[in-house]
Amino acid sequence: MATTLSHDDAAALAARAADRIKALQRESDQLAAQSSTVLTQLRQLEVTRALRAEELAAVSTRLTAVDAKVAASEARVAELERQRVERTPALEGRLESLYKRGGSDGYVRLLLETAEGRDLARATRGVVALARVEELRIAAHRKLVADERAARDQLASEQRQVARLRTEAASLDAAARKAVADRTKLLDDLDRRRELAAQYVGELEQARTRLQATVAGLSTSAATDLPLRPFQGDLAWPVAGPVLSRFGRAASAYGTAIQRNGIEIGTAPGSAVHAVHGGTVAYAAPFTGFGVLVILDHGDNAFTVYGHLAGTALRAGTTVTRGQAVGASGATPAGAPAAYFEVRIDGRPVNPVQWLKPTP
Repeated sequence: MATTLSHDDAAALAARAADRIKALQRESDQLAAQSSTVLTQLRQLEVTRALRAEELAAVSTRLTAVDAKVAASEARVAELERQRVERTPALEGRLESLYKRGGSDGYVRLLLETAEGRDLARATRGVVALARVEELRIAAHRKLVADERAARDQLASEQRQVARLRTEAASLDAAARKAVADRTKLLDDLDRRRELAAQYVGELEQARTRLQATVAGLSTSAATDLPLRPFQGDLAWPVAGPVLSRFGRAASAYGTAIQRNGIEIGTAPGSAVHAVHGGTVAYAAPFTGFGVLVILDHGDNAFTVYGHLAGTALRAGTTVTRGQAVGASGATPAGAPAAYFEVRIDGRPVNPVQWLKPTP
């Protein structure tokens, strides 16, 4: 059965609202300072991205120059290859002729077959000149082959440089874009949290105004407790103990995935389980799989659920204050001593640990 707040209860709730408003305002100030820092970082990143764009332009200019060198190298390699292919058959013919003559001994036979006297001297000079010409032709061919090999090596090096520059340009651009996107997302998240804190402060101010009116005797009725949402992260644990099973999807003993809408807290059998926030009992009865189940309605479509209870003295419609016992802990269906706790906002379960005070 619903009750009207007493003068002292209303004063205590008003004081709690004031304390929470101060905590939210401090959090909002911290978020504002953090936003300012992130804005500064974002500006620095924008400058960095602009610098990266300049570096990218410089790399593009270098790429243009290297591409031109590559094109020139490709043309040089093609020309050297053409010359080598063109000259190779003639040189091979000369080498074959020299081989048939017997190498350097062939020139000796050529001299011996020549007439004596002055003809011999003239022939000697001709043979020496011929040998020198053949030597120069072979040396020229070797140089041509070496030049072609060097040109191909240079081309390969320049092509590797092109690939490296392109990779460097892409990496610089991607890194700058990601950094800016990350900071922008963080800034949006901080702004959202600040807006939420401001909304909560507004809700608490309205509740505190009503409570203060009750304290001053200006009103005969008021809400039995403060709204739940502004106290996210500030609620006391319903019972002390380790978390045995966590919120969310988990693997069952049979290898299938199950969805847990709340948490199980290990505690000694018969331990008092307390309401984390004031509200009205919406349900108090046995429930398959959860032992005795108590659901508290905190208004604004916010509920807390307490299960695995061995029993409860509460009845539907009863007003419960923060910290009041909702029942005694029992055990899970598997027999482990524990209490079940769940938070539902707007009809859907949320991670209850995020609504409770951090454990020491």
